[in-house]
Amino acid sequence: MKNILFKLILLLLIISCSDEGLINKDKKVNLEQLKSTNDVFEAGLKLMAMPNGLHDLEGKDDNQKTLFISVHGNSSRGYEWIYPLQVINTDINLITFFRWDDSSCVNPSVNSLDVLIQDKLRNNKNIQKIILFGHSYGGLLVASFMEQWTGELPLEVHTIAAPLKGLGSLSVVCNYRAPEQVPKKSSLFEWRTIHKLDGAFQDLNYDPQNVEIIGSNITRLPGKYKNNKLGHNWSISWVADNFKQDIKR
Repeated sequence: MKNILFKLILLLLIISCSDEGLINKDKKVNLEQLKSTNDVFEAGLKLMAMPNGLHDLEGKDDNQKTLFISVHGNSSRGYEWIYPLQVINTDINLITFFRWDDSSCVNPSVNSLDVLIQDKLRNNKNIQKIILFGHSYGGLLVASFMEQWTGELPLEVHTIAAPLKGLGSLSVVCNYRAPEQVPKKSSLFEWRTIHKLDGAFQDLNYDPQNVEIIGSNITRLPGKYKNNKLGHNWSISWVADNFKQDIKR
């Protein structure tokens, strides 16, 4: 009887593990699937349903010279990335999405991203440059990543509506501090929303985006985008529309 019970439990574990593997596989999405989903909110949920990690959103080919990494913010529903990812997708970009634990401090995920990028570069010798787009809390992650990057390839970092100055007890609990200057081989572009129009920041008596980083390029976004108020989530779309790459297509 005990032997039968043991075999039954073992079988259930095998089935459970198999199902979980299938579920994780099914959660992988690509740009075409996101584009073909009629509801942008549904597409966003598919994007965020992927497990933590660095995910290719398209197939690889020899024309892709830039590894483009998008990094979401805290409690993201993903929909704010659907349009920007389509716009930024060109022949020279390998579009990826970094799914991370945005409920914790950025440092563990910074280290994880570093390992994942190095692994990807070992398997893709065509990549000549890395571009990071970090939105909101994800902007803190990419800015922190910039400080510790020791790779040979040039790194271009874009922080969008990011509270780089810090919020609340973030500096104490997570030992966070904004970079003092942009390291060599790196470039930093800060895309700042208008404080009082940004739903994530408008109730604060200061603008957490305002911080002095030597060598940074700062752009203050306008108040409207396509006849809508340009707030926290629309900011990625505006930046995508105005994003310029210095690699010839």
